[in-house]
Amino acid sequence: MSLHGKTLFITGASRGIGREIALRAARDGANIVIAAKSAEPHAKLPGTIYSVATEVEEAGGKALALQVDVRDENAVKAAMAKAAEYFGGIDALINNAGAIKLVGVEKLEPKRFDLMFQINTRAVMVCSQAALPFLKQSSNGHILNLSPPLNMDSKWFAQHGPYTVTKYGMSMLTLGMSEEFKKYGISVNSLWPKTMIATAAIEFELGSREAFKRARTPAIMADAAHAIVSSQGRSLTGRLLIDEDMLREQGQREFEHYRFDPDGGALITDLFVD
Repeated sequence: MSLHGKTLFITGASRGIGREIALRAARDGANIVIAAKSAEPHAKLPGTIYSVATEVEEAGGKALALQVDVRDENAVKAAMAKAAEYFGGIDALINNAGAIKLVGVEKLEPKRFDLMFQINTRAVMVCSQAALPFLKQSSNGHILNLSPPLNMDSKWFAQHGPYTVTKYGMSMLTLGMSEEFKKYGISVNSLWPKTMIATAAIEFELGSREAFKRARTPAIMADAAHAIVSSQGRSLTGRLLIDEDMLREQGQREFEHYRFDPDGGALITDLFVD
């Protein structure tokens, strides 16, 4: 299915997976709202809302760049209204913005936990709430949260429990909103990578690009996200999906082209995936 003429509001779309999802939809001729904080270039994290807007237009889509802090519910509500007015509605919300710090309870600063909770869990509620009036008007409304399967093995809590809690909160909201918004015909799902994805944010967290040799590019997440938000009539909802599994459901069998380094070793399985 094509996303031609559909409007996607993507948070954290100035780089990484969010940017890749935007460009994939743009190739269909979609309208993309690039909603992120990055209006000025960052020394270590390339990409701004304006650079991605240019790329979206070049790829065949229409773009609206909006500087938005997803922690500010008033700013989010204003951005949703502006986007809906500019493009005539909103068909899909992609909650991609995220914060990560892989530290346990003993050493994590409370303000860092607050940041992760606000950008991960709370922003899903805030953005979904703000988008809801417009998604209700769509003929095929979608909310997609970039959050993991609910794997309760204690190993996923032992070293970075605070981060895990904030990401699992997103997935629990997925399950709740799928049922809550059933009456509006809105599909709500989560998507997570099977393997590490090579992004600047991960490089920044790990301190090097060495692991990228065993990672995939964001393109696999973009293709999976495209398949999800293209699905019709709540045929796909309430699921915590893995990128490769989603594409296999669509009949795809070849995945080698997603490797960051074709000559790299065995792929690194991502967090929360056994």
